[in-house]
Amino acid sequence: MKNNDKSQFYPVALTIAGSDSGGGAGIAADLRTFNALGVYGCCAVTAVTAQNPAAVRRIDALAAASVTAQINAVMENIAVTCCKTGMLFTAENVLAVAAAVKEHKLKLICDPVMVSTSGSKLLQNDAIEVIKSQLLPQAAWITPNIPEAELLLGRKIISDQDAGDAAGELANRFGCAVLLKGGHASGPQSCDFVARENKLYTLTSPRLDVPKLTGHGTGCTLSAALTAALALGLPWKRALCESKAFVFGSLSQSVEIGKKIHAMYPPVEDSIGMVKLAEVE
Repeated sequence: MKNNDKSQFYPVALTIAGSDSGGGAGIAADLRTFNALGVYGCCAVTAVTAQNPAAVRRIDALAAASVTAQINAVMENIAVTCCKTGMLFTAENVLAVAAAVKEHKLKLICDPVMVSTSGSKLLQNDAIEVIKSQLLPQAAWITPNIPEAELLLGRKIISDQDAGDAAGELANRFGCAVLLKGGHASGPQSCDFVARENKLYTLTSPRLDVPKLTGHGTGCTLSAALTAALALGLPWKRALCESKAFVFGSLSQSVEIGKKIHAMYPPVEDSIGMVKLAEVE
């Protein structure tokens, strides 16, 4: 029988997401991030993708019963501290994951993956409303990027003011903390907006000039780093800063994996000094 006192075990995080055959995003990025931050990683695969940093060639969804079975098998005897979701793809998978999160009382960090950086749809249309009604209200944190927040709210986000308002509205609507990722914006600073307990914060680091496609998987990596930091028991403000620093370091210390193809990779040097969390007055 599993001992429910998780504090005595090595920290464990579970990722429920799609695979990325190119290794840059999805399950591969999540497990790599967990490992780099000192967290044991488990996984439940929701879909198999054929992709590389430039394009998604094919998506094959797993049956919802398979996703449920994977989660249940992990939860039988592993003391999962935190869980994150990424690409779920179908409405059936969203329902299965929502039911499992509720049954196992998982602390959920939900990355509502909808569209890849290359423009491929990673969530079917009929699954959007299901995510909004069944999964997001169970989350401790949600980590949408700007296009995903636009889909969730049904409006465009143009300015920083729009982004801050959107983070606050998402937090109120779904009853959770929000990390609205600003990587799709422009400017000298990479600025994310954080809404928690009726307060708004900016989470910033310098915007890096990196080779094309290097940013593939930044969203997955940031949400996975946040999941790992929370699994380690870090206070939420420090968890956010450590997560942002991990992404900054992974971009600045990228590796070349093909001809003119660079990929994020867990950094050797700590970049926490490049990150600032500030409350918006």
